Amino acid sequence: MTITAVKTLDPVTVEIIRNALTSAADDMNATLIRSAYSPILYEGGDCVVALLDTEHRVLGQSAGLPLFLGNLETCSIAVEELYGREVWQEGDVWILNDSYLGGTHLNDVTIFAPIFDNGSVVGFAATRAHWMDMGSKDVGGSMDATDIFQEGFRMGPVKLMEAGIETSVVDLIRTNVRFPYQTIGDMHAMIAALRMGTTRMKELVSRYGMEQLDAARDEIFRQTEEIERETVRNIPDGVYEAEGVLDNDGINLDTPIPIRLKITVAGDTVDFDVTGSADQTMGPVNCGAAQAVSALRVGYKLLVSPDSNSNGGSFRPLTTQVRSGSVLGAVAPAPCQWYFSHLGLLIDLVSKAMAPAMPDRVASASHGDSMIITAAGFDPRFGRNFVSMEATLGGWGAWKGMDGESAMINNVNGSLKDLPVEMMETRYPLRINEYSIRPNSGGPGQWRGGNGVVREYEFLADCVVGLWFERSKTPAWGLFGGSDAQGPEVVINPGRQDEVRTLKANARKIKAGDVVRLAVGGGGGFGDVAQRSREDVEYDIVNGFITEDFAKTHYGY
Repeated sequence: MTITAVKTLDPVTVEIIRNALTSAADDMNATLIRSAYSPILYEGGDCVVALLDTEHRVLGQSAGLPLFLGNLETCSIAVEELYGREVWQEGDVWILNDSYLGGTHLNDVTIFAPIFDNGSVVGFAATRAHWMDMGSKDVGGSMDATDIFQEGFRMGPVKLMEAGIETSVVDLIRTNVRFPYQTIGDMHAMIAALRMGTTRMKELVSRYGMEQLDAARDEIFRQTEEIERETVRNIPDGVYEAEGVLDNDGINLDTPIPIRLKITVAGDTVDFDVTGSADQTMGPVNCGAAQAVSALRVGYKLLVSPDSNSNGGSFRPLTTQVRSGSVLGAVAPAPCQWYFSHLGLLIDLVSKAMAPAMPDRVASASHGDSMIITAAGFDPRFGRNFVSMEATLGGWGAWKGMDGESAMINNVNGSLKDLPVEMMETRYPLRINEYSIRPNSGGPGQWRGGNGVVREYEFLADCVVGLWFERSKTPAWGLFGGSDAQGPEVVINPGRQDEVRTLKANARKIKAGDVVRLAVGGGGGFGDVAQRSREDVEYDIVNGFITEDFAKTHYGY
């Protein structure tokens, strides 16, 4: 395939514009995080922003959640498909959280707006952020929802602001969520991010003019596509397959959910096909097709272009096949609250499938899921209700020449951060008794998988706790002779007569003084275990990554 730029442009100017667009997105993200009211945003960074061109292609996207990679544009495209191009008006702001359009759960809210200059649309600014409560049947989200209507307030694309004035939608949101003050505060933070994006985009238009910006955009897209096609051309043609299972859907606990991936490489193109995966489920592990495509893009990017920013030229060699009505292409009224579990598995499956063709690029599997704990109740210290939600860290897989990293967020969440102990203990009625690396949890290999963590909570007030831990039936696997990692464990009141072991729970009643101990799995090992040097094994023992008994059993130490 021949790729040509629309117009020859000074390469220095192209690079300045490329970096200006990325910096504009970073400014938007900083504005959102610094203005947010919820810890999951201002501490955790559970958000992403982007600038789009007039055809809804990514110009610049901030570091954030890879799971939303190339996904924000589906929202502005949905508006245009519903109402036509003429619907865009200056000063309007739109909002959407429909799981079947945006692909995620209802808590992930997308707010976006057209950018006008001299009366014409010159692009779009978009933000997505997690809102802590959307009025679901359980505070913050349900682990046992069986349809979308139990999961909260659902919005198709509607105007949040019209000609700069808030619409009645704001009142609808305020009256349908349990924590309106912080929710509306986060909404305004997202709008502030849009304004920052609008300002930065108009500055670029003023400085360069639309003709030069469009030429630079086309050249940036051309370069990105060319680099990706060259990498794909170097992959041997063929069909590559992999599969794994989720433990269950949270309702039918004895029924695993198969996820199947077939990759076809032909010349400078690659096709990802997940149509063989399970039908949509009764429990809330489903996602809209847009989110499945995002996960496939993450898996593709990890192997094809991990070092470059995403833009409208990215993913052009990639096609995807997602079956409507499947767990990866859900349709109403399928519940979607914990939509990301199979997506982390899917990203790992891309590496597993491509391992024979790309042994120097792939990594063994990671712990693979967000490993969620939620808590909600009444805080007697402040006389108010509370809700918290955390993703728990785990181990990443090893790869050729490098051990896996320990205590990392899962691959779908990227720059999401764990919440600081000090903040948690100050803001919520709980104490974190332990936060440590979990020894021996990474898979052995010539290069060892990273370890997961142990995080133990002692609750200081009665509350309810939700748990969503996955990947016990398909823990992180090793590659090329590396061994599998340990999976997750959750123990409520360990060592007591009322001890309970469970990986999933919905609104489980917890008394003051109860303890919940989380142990997250590690990453898979890479390469023949027998090839790991004695020096590396000794280093692992000294630094607490493994115990001596583990070293004797797995490495013959």
